[in-house]
Amino acid sequence: MDFMKDVKFVQANESYSKKGTVRGLHFQWNPYMGKLVRTLTGRMIDMVLDIRKGSPTFGKIICYDMPANPTVDYNEWIWVPPGFAHGNFFTEETMIEYFCSGQYSPGSEASISPLAKDIDWTLCDTNLKKLFDSIAPSTDLITDKDKNGFSMAEWLENENSDNFIHGKL
Repeated sequence: MDFMKDVKFVQANESYSKKGTVRGLHFQWNPYMGKLVRTLTGRMIDMVLDIRKGSPTFGKIICYDMPANPTVDYNEWIWVPPGFAHGNFFTEETMIEYFCSGQYSPGSEASISPLAKDIDWTLCDTNLKKLFDSIAPSTDLITDKDKNGFSMAEWLENENSDNFIHGKL
């Protein structure tokens, strides 16, 4: 894992979510934050959105299905590097664990709404997108902050988007 050789984790978190919860898509600068995430119990579908200006995948999102597997001694991890917004949704009660490479900085954080109509879902598994569409538009288990996050167009107009330039993170 040479790509993570210089990553230092400064914060460890555990989070519980009810079935139907939608979170994200969060990111921060000053300091930048990457996240290493896994599912402890239940099922999480992780969402990762490229917010780096100039990136060939800017505005594109992927979903990654991460169910816990109690029959093995470990569960799979996903690395979400700086420059990507992170969120997830849950199809059952779930506990996740994640390690952060930067301390939380409330003045240097933002989010893209996972409901934003201008997110490009073409890289996303179509079955996971259908699952998202069956949960997200009608759930009450999404914060107002997440629901009312930026659209991609609004994010591009925000001066803080200049903190995320492809090739400079």
